[in-house]
Amino acid sequence: MKLALFDLDNTLLAGDSDFEWAQFLISKGVLDREVHEAKNHEFYEHYKSGTLDIHAFLDFQLKPLSHHSRTQLDSWHQEFMATRIHPIITDKARILVQRHQREADKVAIITATNRFVTAPIAREFGVEHLIATEVEEIDGQYTGRGAGIPCFKEHKITRLDMWLSDQGLLWEDVTESWFYSDSLNDLPLLQRVTHPFAVDPDSTLEAHAKLNTWPIISLRG
Repeated sequence: MKLALFDLDNTLLAGDSDFEWAQFLISKGVLDREVHEAKNHEFYEHYKSGTLDIHAFLDFQLKPLSHHSRTQLDSWHQEFMATRIHPIITDKARILVQRHQREADKVAIITATNRFVTAPIAREFGVEHLIATEVEEIDGQYTGRGAGIPCFKEHKITRLDMWLSDQGLLWEDVTESWFYSDSLNDLPLLQRVTHPFAVDPDSTLEAHAKLNTWPIISLRG
């Protein structure tokens, strides 16, 4: 089986959907700018440096979901898609995904960002399979907590193996694999696949890619 995997933020997107969602809520007045904006930037810098405490971040990022109805959240997300996400989807990203959809047996987006934020984005790309950090729900209402293992760093491999198992497959069934990512946080999964690609990479990933002669590409513009 041929498997193509894509990171989402700063890879398929020319920006970070997690960061942009918080900024969107701040711009709507849903979150207090003074309290949340500095914290959002702080978490984002920790992510980029590879020092993010994923559980602390999820507590910050998911809590607002518990304060509003699904109807309201879905309405905001439609506006978020139109104003924040569509402008950072490039033609190059769409074309790359479509090429793999023609050539691979399975294509999936695998992201640390939670499913509420990312599921509509995956649909926009026409990607059926999404492996994301899950959000706890009770009776259709978000609790503001994560569920299960966050899809982050080495646990992207854990979540990938769980997803393959749900498909009735093992990693050993994958004969050829691609993974596209921008981030040093994704080195564990990049080192696992047969075709790792560094996409508009951070400095750490760029250096690693050059050392290991991995292709370095850009999906911007």
